[in-house]
Amino acid sequence: MADGDRTEPALRGGALHHVHRLGASWQPLADLSFSDLLLLAPDRADRARFVIVAQVRPTTGQTVYPVDLVGSTVGTDERPHAAKALHAGEIVAGDASLLGSTERAHSECIPVRYRDASVAVVARETRLTLGRRIGELEHHYLSLFEQFARMIAEGTFPFRHDEDEFEDAPRVADGVIVLDPDLRVRFASPNAVSSMHRMGIHSYASGLQLADLGFDQHAAEVAVVTRAPVTEEIEHGEISLLVQAMPLLDGPVIAGVVVLARDVTDLRRRDRLLLSKDATIREIHHRVKNNLQTIAALLRLQGRRLESGEARAALEESERRIRAIAIVHETLSRGAAEVVRFDDILQPLVRVVQETVTTPDTDLQFEVVGDAGLLPGDVATPLAVVLNELMQNAADHAFPASEGCVTKGRVWVRLARDDGTVEVDVVDDGVGLPPDFTIERSPGLGLSIVQALVTTELGGSIELHRDHGTRAHLTIPLEHAGSALR
Repeated sequence: MADGDRTEPALRGGALHHVHRLGASWQPLADLSFSDLLLLAPDRADRARFVIVAQVRPTTGQTVYPVDLVGSTVGTDERPHAAKALHAGEIVAGDASLLGSTERAHSECIPVRYRDASVAVVARETRLTLGRRIGELEHHYLSLFEQFARMIAEGTFPFRHDEDEFEDAPRVADGVIVLDPDLRVRFASPNAVSSMHRMGIHSYASGLQLADLGFDQHAAEVAVVTRAPVTEEIEHGEISLLVQAMPLLDGPVIAGVVVLARDVTDLRRRDRLLLSKDATIREIHHRVKNNLQTIAALLRLQGRRLESGEARAALEESERRIRAIAIVHETLSRGAAEVVRFDDILQPLVRVVQETVTTPDTDLQFEVVGDAGLLPGDVATPLAVVLNELMQNAADHAFPASEGCVTKGRVWVRLARDDGTVEVDVVDDGVGLPPDFTIERSPGLGLSIVQALVTTELGGSIELHRDHGTRAHLTIPLEHAGSALR
């Protein structure tokens, strides 16, 4: 076995796709054969050697190749049975040395047929002794593997129909049921029988159809009709079973069906708990939003009763800040995740500020440029309050009123995200900052809130610049929010 300078399998187009699909669907074959499987393709640069393009280890037995062999090469002199299988288009078996070892092993080489040609070889590599007594289960599993091996050589496996992917797809170890062409049970593994018992089926008997046992056989029926695998989830009371039915093909004839069955009851129960938890979290956010809106309305009513302009302004500022927080909770209440797209918060926040500052004597335009993407709620909430304060501060101080004139101006909110940080600029084209102005010496409550939230709550920084007006620049790190964003 060697690694060549340039190893490239001689596979192109449909043949390459066929081999890729085989490598994506052959785990059950390794489990049924209790063996390592290697997928060998002729080397484009040197037809006297194979490139190992895929490898799979059994979950039902020990591997003979603990190292990764993908990408390495093996000469046809080391695997003459593979070379013969490729050229003859027939299954060839014999003894050979394990790759990288002097230990002898059994090598069964299966040609991978695509259309009218053999394009690769599946090598089943097994020690000369399985290390276990061959019982009924092993006999049926090995018999199933031989049927799939003939399908590979005939070009009917992998199946030509693309099957839907299931994250919890059943495996051989979960349970195997073998059916004849009439869907009568030939064999059921102990794990499959246990799954039936959990479903309340205790009358298992060979020779009966699954439907006679009270087991939904729809997936098997569809697999026979379509000559393709079918995966379905069936429920029986509180038990959920994921089944995958694969037809066993012998040329144009259906030779039977193999059904893999996995009990996913605990997984589905966990899913339901997560859904319930997500619904509870959404409901909490919804109620918090409603409570905040109620508080804002009470402050607004209280402000209307006050005669002091200073007190009324203070309540209006408090109401505005509460409304900003309510927008975040309203957005969080719409989804199950604890992250939000910040643009969904910022746009309504801008509208709130614009409505607040719009009067017959003012014409201020607000514009959002860029996007901060998804942010966790514990970042989005203080950032929303900060931007609310900065936009309101620009509207209040950057554009002084002139007697008899309409005050006009523009405020931009610019966002960018890069290298784990969010960069935010709030820019206006107003009169600019007073000389020697610093945020630390600002007497205003708004900028004090901004500085506290940015530096303490968000762990970021804030800078004020004079750029033909005023520019507030924020840098917000997202390292502490990494787990929420994954």
